[in-house]
Amino acid sequence: MNFLRSFLLVLTTALFAQTASAQTAPAKAKAKPGTEQVQIKTSAVCDMCKARLEKALAYEKGVQSAQLDVASQVLTVNYRADKTTADALRAAVSATGYDADATTANAKAYERLPECCKKTNGVH
Repeated sequence: MNFLRSFLLVLTTALFAQTASAQTAPAKAKAKPGTEQVQIKTSAVCDMCKARLEKALAYEKGVQSAQLDVASQVLTVNYRADKTTADALRAAVSATGYDADATTANAKAYERLPECCKKTNGVH
């Protein structure tokens, strides 16, 4: 009876160890087929810009994630190619009030930005 308990304990431990190590795969390996990534150079200058852009892109159809690196002003967007295009994402950034690569910001949206988010502000 003692042998059976020891055997079951070893077996259970081995099974838990097996499943725990199976969950260490990197996130990129789990990317779905049809997902693409685009990097867009923006005119964003602060953390408010980061929050504003990431929130705006979250509502765009097909966008799975958006991450802005404020220091380099590069917005990295993962999206479903069957739902949207890189040009549509650039247009969405422009409509938010920021430059997107060669696409200039929508003038009305730019005027609605807080002062700290305007590229002419010398504080940054």
